[in-house]
Amino acid sequence: MPRFGSSQFAFPEFSGATRRLILINLTAYFLLLLATTAKLFDPLAVMAHFGLYPPNFMVGQIWQPLTYSFIHLSLIGTLLELLSLWFLCGFLEQMHGGQWMTRLYAASVVGAALTAIVIYEIGLHTGHPQESVALTGCLGGIFGLITAIGVLHGDLQFQMFFVIGIKAKYLAIIYALIALAETFGELRVYAFAQLGGGLAAILYVKYAPRGSRGRGIGVSLSERWYGLRNQYFRWKRRRAASKFQVYMKKQGRIVRFDGQGRLIDDDDVKHDDRTRWN
Repeated sequence: MPRFGSSQFAFPEFSGATRRLILINLTAYFLLLLATTAKLFDPLAVMAHFGLYPPNFMVGQIWQPLTYSFIHLSLIGTLLELLSLWFLCGFLEQMHGGQWMTRLYAASVVGAALTAIVIYEIGLHTGHPQESVALTGCLGGIFGLITAIGVLHGDLQFQMFFVIGIKAKYLAIIYALIALAETFGELRVYAFAQLGGGLAAILYVKYAPRGSRGRGIGVSLSERWYGLRNQYFRWKRRRAASKFQVYMKKQGRIVRFDGQGRLIDDDDVKHDDRTRWN
């Protein structure tokens, strides 16, 4: 496991949104374990219903892009995933707040799911169908967290396997290259899903305000939309002003407009000139 900074290896404090996220995953794992041990449910039926199975999603099981991340099958795999969540989520929560970190994780999980669905549909419609395997676990979310740390804190020093020192940005690149290489193997849908989680994290980091008091990605997008709309209206005003100048010139009159398309009053110009030279 890695550590950050130059301090001794230690996991972040187990509290806040990080603790809630881990406890939810842990509870889901034990509930599934107890249910399958007592033979209340068929594990394959649970995977097909709550895991990410693209054919089932396309026929109406729209909850799967969220629920699949809570389906954990093996003890060792679950332990490693939850330890990774503890470290990565705890670090990001300390730096940017629990709400921001939770939304980043959710965006990465959903981004990984949507990427897997898109890859499956592309293969289906191009005559190269992918193997229909249900996706489970939170590897897409974990890769999104690693990507976010690499983007935001690229020079942060990690101690990988307690021995190898590596910067966060290089660690994220290595994970991305491994996932990219796996796209040529049998589990290419899993690999593309991880890359989709990383891409979703990059988009979230770019457009979502950071910090627990951030106004949210919706506000950021709305501000961008209104900015584009105002630029369009200013362009229309300048265009109308240019046409009006041509028309007035044909009438023997000269009118002037500023860079925003607003009429410049000659009296105001003379007043400014007098103020400038007196």
